[in-house]
Amino acid sequence: MGTPTTSPARLSDAYAAVRQRVAAAAERSGRPADAVNVVAVTKYAAPDQIRQLVELGHADLGESRAQQLQQRVPQLAEYLERRDRMADVSDNKDRAAVPDKVRWHMIGQLQRNKAKQIAPLVDLIHSVDSLRLAEELQAIAGKREQQVDLLIQVNIAGEADKGGVALPAAVHLAETIDSMLDLRLRGLMCMAPYADDPEQARPVFKRCAELFSEVRKEGIGGETFNVLSMGMSGDYEVAIEEGANVVRIGSALFGDG
Repeated sequence: MGTPTTSPARLSDAYAAVRQRVAAAAERSGRPADAVNVVAVTKYAAPDQIRQLVELGHADLGESRAQQLQQRVPQLAEYLERRDRMADVSDNKDRAAVPDKVRWHMIGQLQRNKAKQIAPLVDLIHSVDSLRLAEELQAIAGKREQQVDLLIQVNIAGEADKGGVALPAAVHLAETIDSMLDLRLRGLMCMAPYADDPEQARPVFKRCAELFSEVRKEGIGGETFNVLSMGMSGDYEVAIEEGANVVRIGSALFGDG
């Protein structure tokens, strides 16, 4: 286990380094840096680290655990509301970078019995991997009269210990979700098997990108099917090179607990 990045200076440096590496990988893939969105995974982050990252101008935060998400969302919202009140009576220029809105992402496995609590808290669910979960989210969205945005998680490598719909069933699940009135299918998510060499993840990312293109060619999801979430701290540069436009980065920013 590593040492968490607790120093504000170290977090600022780590954030700058990640942004630089994202930009370089995007350039290698023929895209501008702003074509790739970084979701900062807060699993091992302390509340003050999350606040600092937002103060640095970062808007997208991800959690893998439902209970943690239920705690972090209102905590940060309260902080930002208090900051805004202070800004009304202050000319503190250091606050200028803070985004107008923070977007939360559910990136971990979502159990159906937690979906009702989590759906209102997040802007995007990355981990829908079954028709039963999709149906639960459709029921929740229908009652709330508000669409739920989601990604289908695909188990490209067929790992038994990871979530995700099996690759052969992915297109059918996408078609079915696309037919649900109150769900908006935004794209795909995958995770590569852990490896010391990030190059070993390349075939997984390449296959997921191919599947993403196949679904788009079929017209499933329409114009808003445009999110390919691949890559974590150990392999995000390879994922970007293979077409990812969302990467999920935790330990490279905050340490790994």
